[in-house]
Amino acid sequence: MKDNSCNEKLEELRKKINVIDDEILKLLNERAKVAKDVGELKKLCNLPIFNPKRENEIFQRLKEKNKELGSEFPTEAIKYVFKEIISACRSLESDIKVAYLGPQATFTHQAAIKYFGQSVKFIPSQTIKDVFDEIMKGSAKYGVVPIENTIEGVVNYTLDLLVDYPLLISGEIILEINLHLLSKNPNINEIKRIYTHSHALAETREWLLKHMPNVPIIEVESTARAAEIAKDDYEAGAIASEAAAEYYGLYILEKKIDKHKHNKTRFLVIGKEPVPKGKQNKTTFIFSVKNEVGALYKSLEILYKYNINMTKIESRPSKREAWDYIFFTDIEGHIEDRNIRDALNELEKKSPFFKILGSYPKFDS
Repeated sequence: MKDNSCNEKLEELRKKINVIDDEILKLLNERAKVAKDVGELKKLCNLPIFNPKRENEIFQRLKEKNKELGSEFPTEAIKYVFKEIISACRSLESDIKVAYLGPQATFTHQAAIKYFGQSVKFIPSQTIKDVFDEIMKGSAKYGVVPIENTIEGVVNYTLDLLVDYPLLISGEIILEINLHLLSKNPNINEIKRIYTHSHALAETREWLLKHMPNVPIIEVESTARAAEIAKDDYEAGAIASEAAAEYYGLYILEKKIDKHKHNKTRFLVIGKEPVPKGKQNKTTFIFSVKNEVGALYKSLEILYKYNINMTKIESRPSKREAWDYIFFTDIEGHIEDRNIRDALNELEKKSPFFKILGSYPKFDS
């Protein structure tokens, strides 16, 4: 094709896209109007504004619909696009506030955005306990906290707080953790110091020793803080996330310098309200056993009796007396399922300590 012909054809296609975009915008405004009506009805009927069960149903329905339409638009992108549409419409219903372990651009912040979308008010908190406290005093409706990592294991402090606070788990997020070398300076050879968090340093030390052995490493309280410092220091680098690079306007000098390539962190969404049953659910609870032979076996036998799949069990000192333990347990299913309800009722009768932490939708990437 000649240049003129190409330009004419390109202009014609762009006009088609403009028409389609205008129609999408019109439909988004129509959706927003309906969302406002939904919000008013929810307030009138005293129903929760945020309903993860309903949102998961929307995502699944749209993925199936996209396949019926031929999947010209990538199905894996459906959730990301509609997550933001739903988040924006939800903000018209009510101003939802979400506390998270901050500061901005931490992995917990990324997890919160992944779950709620951008159109909520995020409250960065200095500690995991602060996240719990924000919910308890009503400053936040929900909180997002780390619970376990495929490399580091469980976050014991979060487990302890789940025992102590009367809050429920309402969702989970699994986030892939990738660490990059960032800087305001595009020339890696001019980097004279590197800032990062101790956990990130443990993951990237091999790469640093091999490629930057003479550059001093300075530990700070978070990878996001490292990126924030590097933003104002042209000779500094930071080991942090891609989101931190975007937020603080830094170059990514080297990508994925962490030694474990399948590093993932699981985060919990916590709040005060239970979540209705959806299609794929998980229930988390805590129990203790009597100090006698076979006590744990007899407790777990109840789950087998009711045909329940246990996906995780983690022990923690109860802090009541020496060598006394409690067990954090994940199972498949919802407390509204009869077999789950009956099994947990039976287990509670046998346990010196028992607490249901919540039933919630299993994470769907």
